[in-house]
Amino acid sequence: MFSISLSPIFPAPGVVSGLPGLDRVQTLPTAPEKAKELADALELAKVPPSSFSNVVETVSASLVNIWDGFLGHIPFFIASVLMLLLTWVIATIAGKFTRRFAKKTTQRPSLQDLLVRLTKIFIWLLGLLFTAMVLFPGLTPAKALGGLGLLSVAVGLAFKDMFENFFAGILILWRFPFEAGDVIKCENVHGRVEAVEVRNTTIRRTTGELVIVPNLFLFKNPCEILTDRNKRRITIIAGVAYGEDLSAAVDIIEQAVSGCKTVRDDEPIQIFPQGFGDSSIDIEVTWWAGSTPLEERRSRGEVVTAVKKALDDAGIEIPFPYRTLTFKEPLPIVGDPGCE
Repeated sequence: MFSISLSPIFPAPGVVSGLPGLDRVQTLPTAPEKAKELADALELAKVPPSSFSNVVETVSASLVNIWDGFLGHIPFFIASVLMLLLTWVIATIAGKFTRRFAKKTTQRPSLQDLLVRLTKIFIWLLGLLFTAMVLFPGLTPAKALGGLGLLSVAVGLAFKDMFENFFAGILILWRFPFEAGDVIKCENVHGRVEAVEVRNTTIRRTTGELVIVPNLFLFKNPCEILTDRNKRRITIIAGVAYGEDLSAAVDIIEQAVSGCKTVRDDEPIQIFPQGFGDSSIDIEVTWWAGSTPLEERRSRGEVVTAVKKALDDAGIEIPFPYRTLTFKEPLPIVGDPGCE
């Protein structure tokens, strides 16, 4: 007789039969943190509270969590404020040292102001970067610079004209020769420069109005700097009758202009007959005087007065416009029949 022993169909717990090399499978215990997260997820997945008291409790718990987070972030906020104050102190001190250095390097006040502004802007950018890193501990310099790059692109597209005027102002302050106090003329703007700023230039017209001109306008258009030198050449046209001696008139005009106080003696006086006018021989009178608008008007008035007086004293006629009417047919003159 044969005896057959049968093993149980299901193996004992923890034992896997029939698999070579595997005698036992150990079950890994669940981490307590994972279990807590799973429990919280299950709680959130439940049906929202239906009673008003549950809603109030939920809102109150959220507000408490926000307040606790705010209180926990107060030290970072205080540290960021201190960082801003430190940045302000450093920027002020660096600006003073930069101005001293700029005064030794250049005599142009606008260029000195530009160097001081650029130094302060650079320090403030670094200070704001470090302040953001202190206020948000998870922020790294790479992330901050990346976000700053995206922000600069967006701001540049949104404020294109503003940045164009800003860079034009930097170029004007760096290279252009006019300063506050100079008289310039650009298109229809003519006046004295009161201030050259990074974005705008304020100009006081000779009639008294204040004009705020974008720097891009001055940078793109031809700009005449009338007071770049302390002297300007002024020209007027004088006329004498056709019957007068032209050479004598030129000599008389030259003597009259030479005797004027506002005419500079370091530059030559140039007087040339220019052409044949409708009623007179036109004479071009050119001399040098001060460059400001007031000096130019004063010298022009003195020269015109002196030339008129000299020609009158010499008996040389300054003619009025003559008009000669010519008729194709003889024009009969009909008198009053009652007159004899």
